[in-house]
Amino acid sequence: MKFVMSGAFTPVAHLPALAVAADQSGWDMITLSDHCVNPETLTVPYPYTADGARRWPEFTDWPDQIVMMGAFATITTRLRFTTNAFVLPIRNPMIVAKAVSTAAVISDNRVVLTIGVGWSKDEFELLGQDFHTRGKRTDEMIEIMRLLWTGKYVEYHGKFYDFGRVEMNPPPSQPIPIWTGGISDAALRRCARVCDGWLTDLQPAAEIVASIEKIRQYRKEYGRDPNAFDVLASPMDVFDIDGYKRLQEQGVTRILTQPWMIYSPGTKDLQLQKDAILRYADDVISKFA
Repeated sequence: MKFVMSGAFTPVAHLPALAVAADQSGWDMITLSDHCVNPETLTVPYPYTADGARRWPEFTDWPDQIVMMGAFATITTRLRFTTNAFVLPIRNPMIVAKAVSTAAVISDNRVVLTIGVGWSKDEFELLGQDFHTRGKRTDEMIEIMRLLWTGKYVEYHGKFYDFGRVEMNPPPSQPIPIWTGGISDAALRRCARVCDGWLTDLQPAAEIVASIEKIRQYRKEYGRDPNAFDVLASPMDVFDIDGYKRLQEQGVTRILTQPWMIYSPGTKDLQLQKDAILRYADDVISKFA
């Protein structure tokens, strides 16, 4: 089992110091969350709360994830970086491929792209992308990015994207893993069909395990190794070492957590956040070394 530190809802000015602390204390990854803009009024309810309200307050920092990866790459040596999750279909696939590839090159392949199809129709409209075709466009975008990351001349002729021979350089020297979030059946099938890992929501462990079993079954249907995928989990009812070990036996490869919410809930004090990173590494991560 490995451990991933969430940088969500954290002041951007704190993130470099927190990444260095995680890098030096045995954390596997740091991850950030994604929104370009947050409309004051939603026309579509947030789907992951009972009342449809967002989980974060107004004016929360939402840094550009790929820019932060580049920054982290210059101040860390072993920490890996991922997204939690990167809303792929509100963007252009060539721009995403270029940014992610650049981050992978300068970080010596420490990048994992964790994608989602998004829920905010408002945000799609503001960024000029079609909300209703987002799932099918995501599938094509994954194909396009993997082609571009070869560094060779490639072409693509799909329903939503169509272009002749182009090359994009520099390419990563290793394949960039693509994980996907989402708890719908379509999301789990996408994970099984074309992705390398799955990101859970904040949900009970039993639901996480049930989804892992679904992904395994779908991977069999698609002719893929049913066990060869990563799972980045946020169990809402497991917080102890024995519980993490049970989840590991059931297919979870990484736990996503924010340690200062355990030791100093709600703190915005940088020193307390750094102390929590080190304390969690000693209390939990060291037990899985």
